[in-house]
Amino acid sequence: MSEPSVYAGAALRRLRRREGLTQAGMAQRLSISASYLNLLERNQRPVTARVVLELVDQFDFDPRTLQENSAIGGIDGLARRLGDARFADLGIDRAEVTEFLAAAPQAAAAFARLFDERGGASLQETAFEEEVWRAIERWRNHFADLDEAAERLAEELRLVRADIGAALTDRLRERHDLAIRFLPRAVMPEANRRLDLHARQVQLSEMLAPDTRNFEIAQQVAALEYRDMIAGIADGAKFDHPGAREAFTAYLRGYFARALLMPYSRFLRACEATGYDPEVLARRFATSRGEVARRFTTLQRTNQRGLPFFLGRIDPGVQLAERLLGASDASLLDRRPACPLLRLDRSADWRVQPVMMESGALGPGHWLIAHASAPAMADEARRDVLILGLEARFAESFALARGISLRAEDATPIGTGCRTCRRTACPARSLHGPAPSGVE
Repeated sequence: MSEPSVYAGAALRRLRRREGLTQAGMAQRLSISASYLNLLERNQRPVTARVVLELVDQFDFDPRTLQENSAIGGIDGLARRLGDARFADLGIDRAEVTEFLAAAPQAAAAFARLFDERGGASLQETAFEEEVWRAIERWRNHFADLDEAAERLAEELRLVRADIGAALTDRLRERHDLAIRFLPRAVMPEANRRLDLHARQVQLSEMLAPDTRNFEIAQQVAALEYRDMIAGIADGAKFDHPGAREAFTAYLRGYFARALLMPYSRFLRACEATGYDPEVLARRFATSRGEVARRFTTLQRTNQRGLPFFLGRIDPGVQLAERLLGASDASLLDRRPACPLLRLDRSADWRVQPVMMESGALGPGHWLIAHASAPAMADEARRDVLILGLEARFAESFALARGISLRAEDATPIGTGCRTCRRTACPARSLHGPAPSGVE
């Protein structure tokens, strides 16, 4: 997939005014026409690489300011804040969010800061997990340094499907003088892995499936050899909840483990060759469908991008237990998917459903949703529902979409939940009362 275009009209206007230049004067310095500069400032054209080079050369310009909105998560981050239930009656759509961010990025950043500190849910009201998810989303779930380090290590170990576990076990023994030992469930009733430095052992529960064993060993390698790199990323995030930093750090160790077991370039080639088939890829890389689905959401390397999937996980209590939005613009997982027309079940096989979000919903409307059961990350005896989502316009090359109509008129119309849904003709609403007042 191609690199996304950068529209930075507000940043160019501020620079021009700071320099005291007219559009004609600045256009001359940049070797472009005044009319073209006018289009750039009105966000009707993206800033090209040549213009960026001229800005750097002529004005000692920091090109990172062209993407100054990344600190608030860009359009997606702002859209999620404006999608709060308290703003539901305003009918703010994605076009308005885009216009707000393009026309007044600093005002948008001020709103986001105020929302996060006061206007959003308070520290007591914000779910612990939500704070960690937001930290992941600020990076769009792509940690380039970890990916590159894991790929180098995979090449060094020459990991192939037949001997992943053996290679990782040898690494721990040769580099760290650590042996692998499997312990009975009675000894490790609640833990999957434990490091016992006194006994020089990485202790694993005997109840772990073979693919989970490899994942746990890879996480141990991450903790031992890439602790400083992971800590550096975690230090860049700001958390209010006690323990949130530790949870984010644990997520980064898991990210590294996936990147080690499914090295970026090799995994992306396999995705493209198989049509992103999660079952084939799970067997090929000796891992689980859940870990493959999580890896799908990370494929955002510059000039080597995968399809923009998102992933959600619903626990047996019908609560949202995990959210990885990746590079998607999904608003479906802003909260627990509550639409009764979204047919989620715990089938062992993948079930596929094209859906169309209600009119005015933030983010794209037409999606392909695939869902299947999978073991919970911390308790393999518990079965959760994985939700793997992809915008319908990208789904033609997705293996699970074969035989499924991707026409908008064939999609199931869904909403974010009956209390806030704007659809009036939905039969599922009968149990929940009429549509909210003031909406069509």
